[in-house]
Amino acid sequence: MKVLRLLAALSSAVTTLTLSACAVGPDYRRPEADVPAAWAATIPWREANPEDAERKGSWWTGFEDPELDTLVTQALAGNQNLRIAAARLDQARAQVAISRSALYPHLAFNADPTRLKTSANRPLSAYDSPNVSTVQNDFVVDATVSYEVDLFGRVRRDIEASTATRDQVEADFENARLVLIAQVASAYFAVRELDAEREVVRASIDAQQRSLDIITARHELGFATGLDLAQQQALLDASRTQLDLLQNAREQNEHALATLLGAPAPSFTLPPSTRHDWTIPPVPIGLPSEILQRRPDVAAAERAMAAANARIGVAKAAYFPSLELLPTVGWESNAIASLLSLPSRMWSLGAGASGTVFNGGATGANVRIASADYSAAVAGYRQAVLTAMEEVENGIVGLAQLSRAEAESTASVAGAQRALSIANDRYAGGVDTYLDVFTAQQALLADQRETVQIEGQRMLAAVYLVKALGGDWRVPPTTR
Repeated sequence: MKVLRLLAALSSAVTTLTLSACAVGPDYRRPEADVPAAWAATIPWREANPEDAERKGSWWTGFEDPELDTLVTQALAGNQNLRIAAARLDQARAQVAISRSALYPHLAFNADPTRLKTSANRPLSAYDSPNVSTVQNDFVVDATVSYEVDLFGRVRRDIEASTATRDQVEADFENARLVLIAQVASAYFAVRELDAEREVVRASIDAQQRSLDIITARHELGFATGLDLAQQQALLDASRTQLDLLQNAREQNEHALATLLGAPAPSFTLPPSTRHDWTIPPVPIGLPSEILQRRPDVAAAERAMAAANARIGVAKAAYFPSLELLPTVGWESNAIASLLSLPSRMWSLGAGASGTVFNGGATGANVRIASADYSAAVAGYRQAVLTAMEEVENGIVGLAQLSRAEAESTASVAGAQRALSIANDRYAGGVDTYLDVFTAQQALLADQRETVQIEGQRMLAAVYLVKALGGDWRVPPTTR
């Protein structure tokens, strides 16, 4: 009982001493980053006022495409890169537990049963009595407690670093999730754009085939030249070539989508669709400073700074000695029957202090390494902020310009259709050559394909912008 009371008193004293001790190294303060007051492009965007409490990350549902929703669900369950990120997150969380374990005493148990014979010829321990050979048992059971007194905050700084690293890896996981969903959405809309473009080319091929049939008939009657026939055949062949190229591009995007879903490319197919009623969710753009709170990559860079700052304290703690308490309690006897009896009890109280007197400047070098790592983390954080500003501004400007381009392209298609109709009428009336019809067919196909391409680019730009904003804009940003 006296031993237990002594250990309790010692533990209380150590705890008080540890709590009152200082932690070497700088306390963390997040550096400032230059953030503009507003975005350069304001039309057609409005300032965000997020109020909806919908779960962060389900932004893809704003496109109102059930097939996309299904693909995203499959990707979140099967993507291998996301599983790697999840495993790294588990590792980071376990590392925090390891670091925090240093706050508590470590208990080691030892059981050492021995039967031994001593040598009669061993050196004499007393010159007036000779040695004899004996055979005896030695049963030892003991428990040793080791505890490092965190006088200079090495353990606390290590916990601070591992906790910040865990937060960084959590942000990296969220960023991996965000990037994955954006890649799935981009690949999906690329496939759908190619489906729509193939439909346009097929319709044009049908029209060009009908025109070739007419030209062939007129040529046989002597009303059309061989040049007219050759031009129309060349246009039809070129359109068929473009259709093959579009099919190849679609298959490439389909294979990329399969990999994102975690499915083998040969066994994955995405049935063609001619849907054109794509929905672009209205994305309200808030203040630039919100990007610092929404984007997981910026959050990861900020947590990397905190971890690097804490590691400076860990490195500086090596300048100071460490104090370790080593109490032991146990029993020792030559017979198992008396092992746990009171006379067999043994105990010891000990402490050890260790420190480096000279190591050729290694400690100072480690401090400089940690300081340089922090400086690099600060630069990385500021670069992440700059990249975020760039991507959001590009998304805002790009989506606005594509909206205008789509309206202009639609008007261009209507004009090209009228031009082709007029050219056909003038050619049928013998006013113009077939070259005008040939040129009008080329222009119409080019304008129709451009319109579909712009629609696809708008979808990709919308995905890019939401990704640049850090995911779902329908939830209020969180502050650390």
